Amino acid sequence: MRHHVPVSSIMTKNVIALTRSDDLERAELLFKRYKIKHIPVVSGETIIGILSYTDLMRISYAEVADEDGNSVDSVVYNMFDIEQVMVKDVVTVNSRTSIKEVAKILADREFHALPVVDDNTLVGIVTTTDLLNYFIKQI
Repeated sequence: MRHHVPVSSIMTKNVIALTRSDDLERAELLFKRYKIKHIPVVSGETIIGILSYTDLMRISYAEVADEDGNSVDSVVYNMFDIEQVMVKDVVTVNSRTSIKEVAKILADREFHALPVVDDNTLVGIVTTTDLLNYFIKQI
C-alpha cells in the first residue's frame, strides 16, 4: 500500500450541499434521492456546517402519522431550521491530506464523513465507505 496517497484520489467531488435557507424537508429529500448520509451546509462555497441523516432522524424520533394516515414529519421539520440541527464546528481536511491521516481522524473521532476544503472552498467529501472501497482495492 502506498504511504501518502492524497484523499483527493478517493473523495466525492460532486458534493450535494445545502444552504442555511434550505429546510429540513429538502434535506430529507436529498438524503433519500442520492442515498447519502452526510450533507455539507455552505454559504457560497464556504462550509458552515454539516448535517447527517442521523441528526435529522434524531429530531423526528419516529415515523409518525396523524389519524388520517398523513405523515407529520413536515410538522416536526418546520419546528427547526438547518442551522439548529447541523453541526457547526466542522472538522475538515484538505485535498492533499493522506488517506491514512483521514482514516485516523475518522477512527479517532468516530466520524463517518469529512468535508474536504481547499482555500476555504468545499471541494469534496470523504466517507468511511470511500475508505473501505479504497482498502478493498488494495487487498
